[in-house]
Amino acid sequence: MGYEEHLAEDARLVILRELTAQTDGRLNDTILTSVLDSFGYRRSREWVRTQMAKLQELGAVTIVEAGTVRIASITRAGIDHVERRSVIDGVARPSPEA
Repeated sequence: MGYEEHLAEDARLVILRELTAQTDGRLNDTILTSVLDSFGYRRSREWVRTQMAKLQELGAVTIVEAGTVRIASITRAGIDHVERRSVIDGVARPSPEA
């Protein structure tokens, strides 16, 4: 696996963790871009949307459009990955809780 794919897989895990932390399990692409930026992923909104689309393809999130933003909602499969109950290929594995 190349550096870019490793980076994308890790960013997808950050997205899933952030969605899990939300009361309703949802965030829009603008907020997710800011979240990823705070974790050192200084990427465009289109790059973030690409990661969201990949997560949808993997069954970890669903996406709806609301005007000019896309809203990701975590699925049971995404939650199970974050909680280490199952593994989604294409998303970095979470570290064990300390």
